[in-house]
Amino acid sequence: MTGAAGQRALLSPDSVLHRAAERLGQQFAGMVSEETVERVVFESYTALARTATVKTHLPSLAEKFARDRLTALAQSKGLIVKRVPEVLFVCVQNSGRSQMAAALTRHLAGDRVHVRSAGSQPGERILPEVAFVLAEIDLDVTDEFPKPLTDDVVRAADAVITMGCGDACPLYPGKRYLDWLLDDPAELDLDGVRRVRDDIRDRVEHLLAELVHD
Repeated sequence: MTGAAGQRALLSPDSVLHRAAERLGQQFAGMVSEETVERVVFESYTALARTATVKTHLPSLAEKFARDRLTALAQSKGLIVKRVPEVLFVCVQNSGRSQMAAALTRHLAGDRVHVRSAGSQPGERILPEVAFVLAEIDLDVTDEFPKPLTDDVVRAADAVITMGCGDACPLYPGKRYLDWLLDDPAELDLDGVRRVRDDIRDRVEHLLAELVHD
């Protein structure tokens, strides 16, 4: 295969995903089987593709998402030691409340916790108003994207905080579950989104005071 056809084949999603699976297979060798790595990579791509409007960077996002899922899987099996508490924030679309909570937690906690976020029905992108009010306090979420809720990240979490997603989050013993009643930023004006941001910040500060002991 030569010329344009060969170039298209080299750049096809399948070939890019296979290469991603090879890289991740090396990274997680001895912890996760190659078959599982490949399944998680292609699963992650398919899940993100359901809502993505722009497919250009989807394979690289799928690799990033798959790496985080594989890390969570290895953590839940005790193959990767968790050195800090794992916190998972879940809302419906992972485009507003849970993204704000994750960004604020990373900012306030630094490397004292590890944060993930997910959505029971992930949206296409982070809400522009959410990105704007976070940028007002110097928090940048341009590299973040809505991710579907998966079993592996729930299993790896020490604390799971849900926000309006009902019973979508599976329950496992030994984990701390909290449900934060917060307005949906998608239904608010900019001042309303700011109020939700500040409310989340207060809740995160209380959560960290309980989870992290200097």
